[in-house]
Amino acid sequence: MTIRVSILLLFLTGLIFTSCRTEETEFVQAPEDETLAANSSIASLMQRTASNDGSIDNIVDRANCFDLAFPFMIIVNGAQITVTSQEDYAIIECVFEESEDDNDSLEIVFPVTIILADFTEISIANTNELNNYINTCNGENEEDDDIECLDFQYPIIASVFNSNNELLDTINIENDNELYQFIENIGENDIVTIEFPITVMLADTSEIIINNLNELETVIENAENTCDEDDDYDYNDDDCDNCTTAQIENLLTSCIDWEVDKLERNNIDYDNIYDGYEFNFTADGTLSVYWSSTTAYGTWSVSGTGNNIVVLINVPDLPLCNNTWIVHEIENCSIETKIDLRVGDDDRLRYENNCN
Repeated sequence: MTIRVSILLLFLTGLIFTSCRTEETEFVQAPEDETLAANSSIASLMQRTASNDGSIDNIVDRANCFDLAFPFMIIVNGAQITVTSQEDYAIIECVFEESEDDNDSLEIVFPVTIILADFTEISIANTNELNNYINTCNGENEEDDDIECLDFQYPIIASVFNSNNELLDTINIENDNELYQFIENIGENDIVTIEFPITVMLADTSEIIINNLNELETVIENAENTCDEDDDYDYNDDDCDNCTTAQIENLLTSCIDWEVDKLERNNIDYDNIYDGYEFNFTADGTLSVYWSSTTAYGTWSVSGTGNNIVVLINVPDLPLCNNTWIVHEIENCSIETKIDLRVGDDDRLRYENNCN
């Protein structure tokens, strides 16, 4: 009798344990094309896409593999600036461009904190310590490892299973840092899935809906080299990334009496030759220039996109202005607005106006 009771108790105990385990643990078969394995090709691509872009502040530190954490203080051409966001890099550029000479100076006020590609933060006490990290970066003509031509749209939901397909955890990933660390911590025996669909944004701001990891791998590989990641140290070579023809047309036609601020042809300076000349652009594509009771007429047009917007100017009586100009930059550094047009390194025409 005692043996029967013992067997019955053992059976009931096992039944209770199994019932509790069934209630507490969810069994799910992880789809193979949604399973993210440690050290896989797609895991590496996702991590490189999510890594911290160190080239965004190259105007300050001239280093691609880390950036400076906000806020930090710098002294630019004697002016003290507290940098609190990416928008302040434009202020630094404006200070540089206030003078036409190339003797610009920038001093970082220490201590500062740098953020590496893996989002590790390191306190830097002086220039020597900073240079030690700068020397570990690729040079300005070499690409870094991050992928900047594609961005994830968050949140991304991930699930972690054990080898028995038991759901252990569901994680909401809210930003690049969290995604990078999540992938970094995937173990060899972990089974991780991503909840699809997810959305990614390309450099041209178009969005793609992704339905599985195979699609994601293809999209990242195709997007990797489709944009200028701006890993060089030329801070003013890409100021029209977001320029549009409509913006240029509206600016030129909305402001009256443009003046020539700078003019070079074949590397010869003609800045003063058109002093007192007032240029007026109209929406019908005509252009008038007034000076000393004289008026000259011509035509103008705008075409292209981004850093390849072309402004064609033709005023027969003013041949030094005529060219197929490339819009290099629109400057709004003060009460003046300037439109900088260039062709190569030898020809330059910059209009200025107090209309802002």
